[in-house]
Formats: sequence, structure tokens, C-alpha cells
Amino acid sequence: MAEEVNPKAYPLAEPQLTQSILDLVQQATNYKQIKKGANEATKTLNRGIAEFIVMSADATPLEILLHLPLLCEDKNVPYVFVRSKQALGRACGVSRPVIACSVTKKEGSQLNNQIAAIQQNIEKLLI
Repeated sequence: MAEEVNPKAYPLAEPQLTQSILDLVQQATNYKQIKKGANEATKTLNRGIAEFIVMSADATPLEILLHLPLLCEDKNVPYVFVRSKQALGRACGVSRPVIACSVTKKEGSQLNNQIAAIQQNIEKLLI
């Protein structure tokens, strides 16, 4: 943990949870259940199709995605920060860093159980 993480990046997932979140994001990418970027994540929230939101704590300036936690709380959608935008980008299947992504709902998806488990873990962080 070399660099200091911005205290506004709350809740921050611990390394083990970060790993399981990134694995799920990678699977969701394969199932076309992901939207990359702060703008796309905002759209999924407004349309009510977001399961949960993952944001990177090392986005600069962090304020460019701090509207998302407020929107998530309005819509009752869990959200979490991970340390690295580079790792989030790789999990999303792109070579660029990704500062935010949204895992979206899909009827009859094989990921629904895993998504529910991650949502519970994220909600535990918020308490």
C-alpha cells in the first residue's frame, strides 16, 4: 500500500474483496453485463438497471466520480471503491484505466448468485 488513498474514497474494499469484485467484473464483461466509465455508470443508475457500482480510489481528481455514491444512495444500489483504476480497466477487458463501472441486471443470468453475494459483502462495508 505505497500511495495514500483519498479519504473520500469510502468504502474501500480490502484486498480479498477487491479480488472477488474484479473477478466478478471480469465474468460480467464476458456476459455483456457491464458498463464502463462514470457516465455509463450514471446512466445505468438512472435507468434502474445497476446491480452495484465499482469505482477506483486513484482517479484524479476523485471528485469526477463522487456524484455516483450520492446517486447510489438515492437508488439503494451498493457501491464500493477499489484501489487501482488500472486493475479495474483490466477486469473490464480494456487496456485503458477505468475509473468506474456498473454491473447491470440481466434476467436469468448465471452470475445472479455471485452478484448477490458481492452485494451483501459491499453492504457490510457500509454499516
